[in-house]
Amino acid sequence: MINRVLFFFFFDFIFSFGTLYLAYLLRFNFDIPENFQKNLLEIFLTIFTLKALFLFRYRVYYLIWRLTSLHDIVNILKAHIVSYGIFTALILLHIDYLLPIPKSVIIIDFFLSIGVISLFRMLRRLYIENRITITTNPTLIIGIDEQIDYIIKKSRKGELPYTPVAILDLKSDSKQGYISNIKVYSRDSLGKVIKNYSIKSAIITKEVDSLNRIFDELKFHKVSDVKVASPLSNNIHNISIEDLLARHPKDLDLEAIEKFIKGKRVLITGAGGSIGSELSIQVQDFGAKELLLVDHSEYNLYKIDDTLKDRNRNFLLDITKRDRLRDIFEKYEIDLILHSAAYKHVPLCEENIDSAVENNIIGSKNVIDLAIEFEVPKVVIISTDKAVRPTNVMGTTKRIVELYAQNIDSKKTEIGAVRFGNVLGSSGSVIPKFKELISQNRPITVTHPDITRYFMLISEACQLVLQAGTLSKEGEIFILDMGEPVKIVDLASKMKRIYGKEDLPIEFVGLRPGEKKYEELLISDAEVKTKYESIFVTEPTKYEISNLERDIENLLSAKGEKKLSILKRIVPEFNHNRKS
Repeated sequence: MINRVLFFFFFDFIFSFGTLYLAYLLRFNFDIPENFQKNLLEIFLTIFTLKALFLFRYRVYYLIWRLTSLHDIVNILKAHIVSYGIFTALILLHIDYLLPIPKSVIIIDFFLSIGVISLFRMLRRLYIENRITITTNPTLIIGIDEQIDYIIKKSRKGELPYTPVAILDLKSDSKQGYISNIKVYSRDSLGKVIKNYSIKSAIITKEVDSLNRIFDELKFHKVSDVKVASPLSNNIHNISIEDLLARHPKDLDLEAIEKFIKGKRVLITGAGGSIGSELSIQVQDFGAKELLLVDHSEYNLYKIDDTLKDRNRNFLLDITKRDRLRDIFEKYEIDLILHSAAYKHVPLCEENIDSAVENNIIGSKNVIDLAIEFEVPKVVIISTDKAVRPTNVMGTTKRIVELYAQNIDSKKTEIGAVRFGNVLGSSGSVIPKFKELISQNRPITVTHPDITRYFMLISEACQLVLQAGTLSKEGEIFILDMGEPVKIVDLASKMKRIYGKEDLPIEFVGLRPGEKKYEELLISDAEVKTKYESIFVTEPTKYEISNLERDIENLLSAKGEKKLSILKRIVPEFNHNRKS
């Protein structure tokens, strides 16, 4: 710090004398009269003392040279205005040792001094930002947004192993130009740019929507290293399958979600699961007063508690235990319930039908019944696309929960369900499984060449769940727009390309019990648009509640095929796929 101050002070001293002397030369046509030379030293020392004092006052001597900013230049300007203002006042007061001095010299020196001192402060930054680094990794930046400045600066400082040599603007009406002395090219120039600059790496910014298509084109042109710049943390990471499949809904209403959550006590069931933990994090971020986290997994509950560290209470219990669940409702006045607890893995539920029925149906019924009894204002139930024309026990149990929520007399409680497909990276899902197989150089196993699934980022799905919660009133089922379904074999092929394991074989092992080729989000075409493009709502399915409750009671006591037949009676569209 002391060395930095002395360094700038020394050069400011030299520059200040130089600008003052040059001001005299310019004023007198490079022939300074002798009577104006006599007090030149006194004038310089006075001006410099004032200038140095206020440069210290505005902390100009403490700035980091390579990080000089516009704010620092403004402070230099402020220091000059004050110091030269005081000096001018001394002249007007006719301080003897400062006279004579032409007033024009003060004006000329003022501008010269600001220019020289500011330029000197900017020199190192200008050098760093404009130097050309020798590299063996010429890089193409794709997309134009505020992250470009960060990427270019970091690269030129040698803090990133990339040297941007060209920029691709994806807007169709873009015109070629330059950013930080790097040429900008139009979208249709991609192949030519890669060839002309021998591009080996590409960094894609957050502006890019069509990541899938861009990724395929880069791989076609043999660009092996593809990165994505994260908009939140300025982090540059390897492109992932999550990046390629992300939906990025355009109509997220964060203000409505915050209003829906802020200041409320929220009960979240299955709080340690993939969906529940993300909901817990978001609910805390949106300003909930308190979180009541319920989960029967000790480890999962520990993990989410360790993540949140604030405003939450943890309840290690099974929601099928109604009396223990009731204790929470009696002790706390709950404003909102987010019900995500469920057994979700299809093959395990096929093997354990009794457990699936008890946990998914009875557990959910307990949550709904207690919410109505204790007049909880709102309940949002997490459902699944597997509830639509189900071919497995898990999907059928979730459909029964939807029917119960739609037909129960909810009194003062508003109940809604939100149905969506697979979330990227959830525990036990296909993507972590494929990643594991690829990392072990093992063949990638796919159940069927035609099988498809819907995908969405877990964070975005949870935001839309909360947004749907702002709309629910009377037992509606909201459906998230999941985009187009993805063929799992295409997903496997793309993941092989991402990880550079294109030689790994894909093996088809046949559909598992309860699995179907195509998932659906609608039972009928009777969907209704909401005010949000990413959220639809379906008409309720009528089911006499007394009959439904009786059927659920019979379901609990039934065994084997009888249990399956009751499931079929409740959900007539249940077409059980029992192939092994």
